[in-house]
Amino acid sequence: MALIPRSSRTLLRGLSRSSVPSNYSRTLSTSTTRWQASVYESPFKGQTTTTKIPDFSKYRASSSPNSNLVFQYFMVGTMGAITAAGAKATVQEYCANNQNYPDFLVNMSASADVLAMAKVEVDLAAIPEGKNVLIKWRGKPVFIRHRTQAEIEEAKSVDWEKLRDPQKDEDRATNPEWLVMLGVCTHLGCVPIGEAGDYGGWFCPCHGSHYDISGRIRKGPAPMNLEIPTYTFPQETSLVIG
Repeated sequence: MALIPRSSRTLLRGLSRSSVPSNYSRTLSTSTTRWQASVYESPFKGQTTTTKIPDFSKYRASSSPNSNLVFQYFMVGTMGAITAAGAKATVQEYCANNQNYPDFLVNMSASADVLAMAKVEVDLAAIPEGKNVLIKWRGKPVFIRHRTQAEIEEAKSVDWEKLRDPQKDEDRATNPEWLVMLGVCTHLGCVPIGEAGDYGGWFCPCHGSHYDISGRIRKGPAPMNLEIPTYTFPQETSLVIG
């Protein structure tokens, strides 16, 4: 291979140095590298999703998805009403003919010990006039008040129609001398204090509800009167609650 003359090599070296400056060459190389880094794309881009939603279109009704819904509801309601009416008529006819209840109804009723616990008998002769007695019935406190004649007249003289929970005293006490009611405040369930408050009845210390001598709410946040349980007087000096 023929050697290039020294003068030619010198000329070529000079031309290469003058055509591309070294600083420009480094700048161009750096910018190219940065551009390549800015347009980097992830290999996962563009992958299709793996979630597949099931299609139940072939199970739809021919005209509309809810075309038979109203008819189905109608049939279910009709059959339920017919079944209930038939069961009621059967039980009523059986009881009328045999003067007793079917065995399956007797088995569903509460046992004798449970029924005994559901009732409480109180001896009224032990409660003097003008005094309160607190007993427990079904896990709840019960107030029994032997009211005086003055208290009875005071309870009846109240204009009950203007009360928050309008109720006559006669509707709350079948026997005017005896007031029987649950000792649970109708606001949040606290136990009121007897012979206290602005109306001489009961006062709830939790939030300041005042009840009169008939157990009616007169002042405070309680929305209703004290509840009256079911009770009877089998004898003059006996009270059965429940």
